[in-house]
Amino acid sequence: MPLRIGISTGGGDAPGLNAVIRAIVKYGVGQYHWQVVGIEDAFDGLLESPRRLQTLDLRSCKGILTLGGTILGTSNRGDPFAYPDPDGKVTDRSAELVSAIRDEGLEGLISIGGDGTQKIALRLMRDHDIPVVGVPKTIDNDLSATDVTFGFMSAVQAASDALDRLHTTAEAHDRVMILEVMGRDAGWIALQSGIAGGADCILIPEIPYDVNRLVDKIERRRSLRRYFTIIVVAEGAVPAGGEAGASPGPSPSRRLGGGRAGVAVAEALTERLHTDDIRVTVLGHLQRGGTPIAFDRVLATRLGVGAVDLAQEGRWGEIICLHHDRIVGLPIEEAVAVYRTVDPDGELVRAARAVGIEFGG
Repeated sequence: MPLRIGISTGGGDAPGLNAVIRAIVKYGVGQYHWQVVGIEDAFDGLLESPRRLQTLDLRSCKGILTLGGTILGTSNRGDPFAYPDPDGKVTDRSAELVSAIRDEGLEGLISIGGDGTQKIALRLMRDHDIPVVGVPKTIDNDLSATDVTFGFMSAVQAASDALDRLHTTAEAHDRVMILEVMGRDAGWIALQSGIAGGADCILIPEIPYDVNRLVDKIERRRSLRRYFTIIVVAEGAVPAGGEAGASPGPSPSRRLGGGRAGVAVAEALTERLHTDDIRVTVLGHLQRGGTPIAFDRVLATRLGVGAVDLAQEGRWGEIICLHHDRIVGLPIEEAVAVYRTVDPDGELVRAARAVGIEFGG
């Protein structure tokens, strides 16, 4: 009998989400005659009254391969085990969610999301026997089970494009230009975009920085008649022995972004260089928006097809991953057990240092 499957997209949006949805529907409906139900705004669509669900058929996939965002909507505040109400109280609504899943006749869920979303999916399966297959999603590239997450390379490309533009204006005005990018606990976007965009300094959460080393770098460049400097700052970057809005380490309660880390660096440099010619650009949600690049469209399609295979084979509790250029299923608990951060002594950091990039530590 064909399966009746629910799809949800949780956490922050990422380029390639619609490509995953498209692949699941085209393969699941087209080959296995599944009934696919899209749950709007993560699990909120099942918890609200009336329920907000979409029947996804082949016509639903028309034109969505290149779309950013997600046609289902998403939320990073809808944990059914700790659901916030309008009064600010937190309630366990997981039993209500499970009741809705069964009421809708869903025989399984494909949960597309990052670390937090997959932990929720795993708990639904363990505590309530809801069959779940996971698809890893995060632009931060911090899930250890998969070699790379879709959306990451699109975010890197957006940051690299911004650095290309900043180079021209920085050089024209002999300025220090700071670009703040996402990466609260893992500096992958800053690291890869900084290398690709020719940054002079890269500050990431894994390497607390000494601002004096940045000053030395800027002054060495000036002595070589290079009067501008490009600095990429991950939103979770911190100075050695202090904080730039937060301390390192996974913590959902920390409030980052919005220029906090970039401004902290700018203020420290302004004080030491005795100049007001330092500018901060916050890329923010521009990294999440727009059309996914070709790499992410292909990866998202492969992961969507792999998720259908897992569900069709009854391999519930697994997450579909890219591993050594092969699409494989692994237990969800393995995907969320280890948070992948940049290795300060790894090959990528070593390569960056070899070409003269300063990390401040």
